[in-house]
Amino acid sequence: MLQVKTPEEVSQLIEAHFGRFRTACETVPLREALGRAIYGDIVSREYIPGFNRSAMDGYALISAGTFGCSDSLPALFRCVGESEMGKAPGLSVASGECVYVHTGSEIPGCADAVVMIEYTEDYGDGTIGVLSPCAPGENIVFKGDDVTPGKKLYTDGHCLCPHDIGALSALGKTSVNVYKKPNVGIISTGNELVPVGAVPGSGQMRDVNSGMLEAAVTAAGGEARLFGIAPDDEEALINLLKQAECCDLILLSGGSSAGAKDIALRVIDKLGESYAHGIAIKPGKPTIIGKIGDAPVFCLPGHPVAAYFVFTRFVYPLICSMQGSRAKRRELQASLGGALPSNHGREEIMPVKLSYSGNKIIAAPVWGKSGLITLLSGTQGYIIIPRDCEGLAQDEAVTVYLYD
Repeated sequence: MLQVKTPEEVSQLIEAHFGRFRTACETVPLREALGRAIYGDIVSREYIPGFNRSAMDGYALISAGTFGCSDSLPALFRCVGESEMGKAPGLSVASGECVYVHTGSEIPGCADAVVMIEYTEDYGDGTIGVLSPCAPGENIVFKGDDVTPGKKLYTDGHCLCPHDIGALSALGKTSVNVYKKPNVGIISTGNELVPVGAVPGSGQMRDVNSGMLEAAVTAAGGEARLFGIAPDDEEALINLLKQAECCDLILLSGGSSAGAKDIALRVIDKLGESYAHGIAIKPGKPTIIGKIGDAPVFCLPGHPVAAYFVFTRFVYPLICSMQGSRAKRRELQASLGGALPSNHGREEIMPVKLSYSGNKIIAAPVWGKSGLITLLSGTQGYIIIPRDCEGLAQDEAVTVYLYD
C-alpha cells in the first residue's frame, strides 16, 4: 500500500482489465424480465397500432364538412353506422356522412378526423349536428404512430422498466433475451468472525459483511453465492477461493491490510494476479483488486461501512458493465448542514442524513467509525469530498448520491 492509486486510476484499471467482461445470454419469460438488461437490440417487425383508431368517443367523418360550423350553425351529417370495438368496421364514409366510433375502435375508410361526442347533437332521426370544426387527423391515432417495422425500440444493455414490459407486450413478446445475472462469490475472512446465528464469544463478532454484500449484489442485479468464513490461514482461504473460481466475480472482505495476519494479497498473487493494493479513498484504503482464473477479485476492507462504500464506488459499476449496461446513480442537490474538514489526501465518502428547511434540502454529515455498520442507519445517501479539497463549508452546495 505504499503506492496507493487514486479512485480515477482504479476505475481506469477496472475498465482496462475487466471492461470487456460480459455474461452470457439467456431467454426469460417477459413477466420475469423486469430489471434485467437486454441482450442485443430489439427491433420492431410490425406496426403499433396496426390500424387507424379513434382516440375519443365520437363520430368519424371527413373534416372538410365541419369547417365554419358553430353552436348556432351546426354542420349536419347522416350517421351510417357504428365501428364496434375489436372488429373491422367494414364501411366507409362519404361527404356528409359519419360513423359512430368508440375510443380505440377502428376508423372507417375515407374518414380523416373524429369529432368528440361532446361537440355533437343527435337529432334522433339519424342526423348528427357537429357544433365545432375539426382539423384533418384530429383525435385519430394512425397506424404506426407508435412503432413502425424496422424501428429500434431498445439497445443492448437497456435495463427493463415496467413501461418497457408494456411496450414489449404490445409487440407480442412473451420472452426476451437478457444478460445472465453475474454470479458473485462472497467470502469473509478473519479468526474473529462467527456466523450470524451464533452467539459471539470474547473477542469474536458476527459476520456482518456476507449478508450486507449479498444484499448489495442482489440490488445491483447479480446473484450472490456465499462460500462461508475463512480463518486467517492461507490454505483455508485458498480452498474457498478455488471453490469460488466458478463465479463471474469474487468478493473477499477482511485480510486486505498490511498486517501479518492479512493474507489476502499473498493468496491472490499465489492463485492469480493482483493489480492494485490501496486506494486513495476514505473509508476503503486497503482494498485489493486482482484476478483469479477468469474471475475479477475484489478484497474489500473488513470494516462494514468501508466495504459497503468500496462496493458502491467500484464493484456496482462492474456488475452493471458485465450485463452490458451502465451504472445509474440517483442524486440530488442539497446544502451542507455543517462544516466538513478534510485534509487526508484521499477522496472521502461521508454519509449524510437528509431533511428539509423551508424549500431547501439539508444534508447533515454523520460522523463515525467505519467499523460501525449502524453508522449508516438513518442516512439516505452520501457525498464525496475530492482528495485535493481541504473541506467543505456549511451551506455549501453538494451532490448527494442516494442509496439504491
